[in-house]
Amino acid sequence: MSLQHAILGFLSWKPLTGYELKKMFADSVTVYWSGNNNQIYRTLLDIHKKGFVTKEVQHQDDAPSRKIYTITEAGLEELRSWVLSPPEVPQLKHTFLIQLSWADQLSDDELDHLISSYEDEVHVHLLMLRKQAEVKTMSPERTQRERYLWDMIMQNWIVMYETELQWVRQLRHGLGDTTPERKHNDGH
Repeated sequence: MSLQHAILGFLSWKPLTGYELKKMFADSVTVYWSGNNNQIYRTLLDIHKKGFVTKEVQHQDDAPSRKIYTITEAGLEELRSWVLSPPEVPQLKHTFLIQLSWADQLSDDELDHLISSYEDEVHVHLLMLRKQAEVKTMSPERTQRERYLWDMIMQNWIVMYETELQWVRQLRHGLGDTTPERKHNDGH
């Protein structure tokens, strides 16, 4: 994901502070980003220098000054250009599959615990996604088409976690079929 373009996207909804942007990233499932907060502020400085955003400083007597960023016409054009660029195929980092690659060295109980832990995590994420879809916490909904697009993005995430949950249950069932063979192989 391009952090610059995600920030421009959020700013296309409304003017925001760096703190508000951090919170939006933290609360968003659909616009996931795992970098550190300093990257947001560095990116804001960069896109300000490029003329993609303006910055208004609001002084507060009882708190630090607020820097409010607003997207410019040049920023909207940059965002539009990026949206029109060829999409990338997702690159998934799936740590559990890497762990599973060498899990044959585990005892049956250890492997069962590993799978159960993963299944629980997937289940919790799925429940959170369904709840977020229900309350629509991160959807601008300026038009009917935009609302539909964001609903379908959330649906994509939900289907992905539902599929993962089905797969892990199939994995557990299939391992049950291999257990006697494993015990036999361990015995010689």
